Amino acid sequence: MKQVILLIAIAAVVSVATIGLVNSSKSAKVDATATELAQFEAWKAEQAQKQNAIAVAPVKTAARTTTARRAATKTYSSPKMVSETQYPAQTSTKKGMSKAAKGAVIGGVVGAAGGAVINKRNRAAGAVIGGVLGAGGGYVIGRTMDKKDGRY
Repeated sequence: MKQVILLIAIAAVVSVATIGLVNSSKSAKVDATATELAQFEAWKAEQAQKQNAIAVAPVKTAARTTTARRAATKTYSSPKMVSETQYPAQTSTKKGMSKAAKGAVIGGVVGAAGGAVINKRNRAAGAVIGGVLGAGGGYVIGRTMDKKDGRY
């Protein structure tokens, strides 16, 4: 019976940690996509303004040279291709570990320590049970804090 409880507790800890990691990776993808879309829209508006405002400049030709060898050649100067923008690319900053994941880790550690102290007959079982309960409680509290901050 003790082994079954131990396996259930370990599975619960792993599932809570996996959920926290999946949720944090999804929010990072959404932030990166929104930033890229905003950059694209700014670039598109700038290109439309340039296209409407700039007239096509004629290609300049240099006069013929008078030397004997180059009497029949023409020299052309090509326009310079310069890519400048007033909207430089912005890199998205990583937000790091979510408060839900931090809460799960801290709650798991504190719960494991508390469970080991409380259950003096079998400290390992007490640590596992306390760790699972602490991780679950820490995750719920951290998730609430993330929602208030607008992370989710």
